[in-house]
Amino acid sequence: MDNTVKAIVAGAAGATALNAVTYLDMAVRARPASSAGEDSVSKLAELAHVPLGEDKSAENRKSGLGPLLGYATSTAAAVAWTAAGGRRMPTGVSAVALTVLGMLGSNAPMTALGVTDPRSWKAADWVSDLVPHLAYGWVTALTLRALR
Repeated sequence: MDNTVKAIVAGAAGATALNAVTYLDMAVRARPASSAGEDSVSKLAELAHVPLGEDKSAENRKSGLGPLLGYATSTAAAVAWTAAGGRRMPTGVSAVALTVLGMLGSNAPMTALGVTDPRSWKAADWVSDLVPHLAYGWVTALTLRALR
């Protein structure tokens, strides 16, 4: 199996872990889903002058495209880490690096788009972002290791 394909598989596994931890957090704390993905889609579509449709159609497209942005970010971080030679690093180092790449890959564009501002986040907001990304980092690193 090609290294890029291995990275895509590992990134998808990590994204699944991130989503599972996020949904568990939502269930345990009874918190609502984030609209950050959908808001990012709206901003990107607006910047690219791509119409999403009217009312319900636009909302449905944003609901579908928002999570896909997350999967794209997860796989891109894994591919970038693999391309940089990260597959040869110890699993713990890879897990931390992938956690950071995942957080930067999602939060930096959303900050640039004006969807979020991490400077205004409370401690609970940081934990809600960090814990799922830690799950992403570890599962991605362990999957890359298993696919060596």
